[in-house]
Formats: sequence, C-alpha cells, structure tokens
Amino acid sequence: MNNTKKEFQLNFNQMRKFRFYKESDNRWYIDLPEWTGSKADLEMVAGADNMLDYMAEGNNEVHAYISEIEFECADVLKLKGLADDIGNGAYYFMKKYRGIEINLSLWLCDVTLFVFNGKFPEYIFIASTN
Repeated sequence: MNNTKKEFQLNFNQMRKFRFYKESDNRWYIDLPEWTGSKADLEMVAGADNMLDYMAEGNNEVHAYISEIEFECADVLKLKGLADDIGNGAYYFMKKYRGIEINLSLWLCDVTLFVFNGKFPEYIFIASTN
C-alpha cells in the first residue's frame, strides 16, 4: 500500500458518519442513538441549523462525515471560543461551504464534547454525502 492509501485509510478510520434530520416543525436534530440525555439536547440551533439547511440542499436529511482530522473534500468549522457567556458549548465559524463563501457563525452545544471525547476541537472537518 502506498503512502497516499495509508494516509487516506488513517483519515477514513478517524471519521464518523452522522445523520441529521429535520422534523415537520423545521427543527434539525442529530441522530445519536448512544446519547442518553434528552432529545432537546440533540437539536441543532444557533447557526448549526443554518449550516444543515445549506448542506441539505432542500432535503430534510443530511448524512455527513465528521472528523477533527482534515480529509479531502471537507469543509471546516474553526473554533472561535468557548461560550462562557451562556454557560456551555462553543462558537465556531464556517467560512466556506463547497467553495462558496458563506461566513456562517454557529454555536455547538456540549453534545459536541460527547462526540469528540470530551473536547471542543480547534477544527471540525465536515463533508455532506448529499
């Protein structure tokens, strides 16, 4: 196996695929069966819902690969800071989506800590399969 294949396999193994869905009331949620908290905790709000609207391209479901390690075709969320002002979560910024400048600020709640083993990554790489 050449180095490119090894690097791709390493990155692929560190990605997780997630499903996000929009309910009839236009609220977005992450499908996270292993989550033991409330469904309300899984709602995507404060800009994250707008990101999913971009990614959904008119659909009510988004399937996306997410990693804290960069991979080909991924868009990036950059950590801007912890949301100490509201008590939990962190603020992120998405400059571009699929090469188009969108300059989207968003807040991700503490479920992010669950997904990323107790931390808010400096960068979150995401690619929709839609």
